Amino acid sequence: MTIGAAAFRMQEAGEPVIHMEYGQPSARPPEAVMDAARAMLDDGVKGYWESDELKSLIAGSYRELYGSTVAPENVILTCGASPALSLALMTAFDPGARIAMARPGYVAHRNVVTGLHMHPVELPCDAATGFQLTAAMLAGLDPAPDGVILASPANPTGSIIPRMEMEKIAEVCRERNIRIISDEIYIRLTYGEPAASISEFTGDAFIVNSFSKYYVMPGWRLGWVVVPEEHRERAVAYMSNFFLTPPSLSQEAGIASFRCTEELDALIGVYRRNRQMLLEKLPALGMTEMAPPDGAFYIYGRVDQFTDDSRDLCLELLKDTGVATASGVDFDPVEGHRFMRFSFAVTEAEVRDAIERITPWLTARG
Repeated sequence: MTIGAAAFRMQEAGEPVIHMEYGQPSARPPEAVMDAARAMLDDGVKGYWESDELKSLIAGSYRELYGSTVAPENVILTCGASPALSLALMTAFDPGARIAMARPGYVAHRNVVTGLHMHPVELPCDAATGFQLTAAMLAGLDPAPDGVILASPANPTGSIIPRMEMEKIAEVCRERNIRIISDEIYIRLTYGEPAASISEFTGDAFIVNSFSKYYVMPGWRLGWVVVPEEHRERAVAYMSNFFLTPPSLSQEAGIASFRCTEELDALIGVYRRNRQMLLEKLPALGMTEMAPPDGAFYIYGRVDQFTDDSRDLCLELLKDTGVATASGVDFDPVEGHRFMRFSFAVTEAEVRDAIERITPWLTARG
């Protein structure tokens, strides 16, 4: 957030900035989504409302994409993935629960768990494990944690849990009574094998997702959580007391987005080309060790050949070149000072421009 704030100050001062620090698409939603929102504005936005049609569309997508059965009534609509994560944690666990998660990982996983008076159990992951936690890691924890947060594809690494490993994780969690929360916000953004959904292996997991990434609707604040049947009543009670409902305007737009998969899939082609440009150029500039960006829209790589403080490196890069990136310390408080993250959810022209700006800058640093 510090780097983002500095980037926007530079932009307001008239300096050209390329925003590769935030994990959000730069593309606008499809026109059909915009038309649906305009129509609702013209008709008068509804009050508190939960769209049964949208829940059914979401439930149907699990059957279509993953062959999984999800009941529409077990889909709870939320104001984005952040409340969905909080809702899942509050519903599944009590204060004091121990929740395992990969490190590096999305900063809010650790912070929301801590904020709810639970205890994060961070499992260090690196190239040896594909920057993902494994079934063996969970099997070896003594005592067993109460829960685990999975993220595949992951932020900041873009790494994916292989299908067979995901199945083994589900088996270990079933044997050891570990409740799974699966963050699947990037699941449809992959560049090789499709990512597996935990719904393919168990019906007892909480599944968090959002319209912010694949559906390019980050500012609309619309997401969902799939809850196990036994927890639905408690989850609904928490949702209605803490969050009420997501915006009715966003729900109407979300319904329209299900008619736009061809256009949304085309954006993955843009990300794929951006990813390839960075994978070709960054190693030549000295970033030779990177997490496998098999999904999402991030490249996470080592920069300790340039600095022992990636936050300072990111700030200097921004000041000198106008390219905003993210320091690894947000995602890994132990080893993150050695890493930085590029988001390639921008235009192809911006990626080319960013490469032209950072090439002489990094070259000059040796």
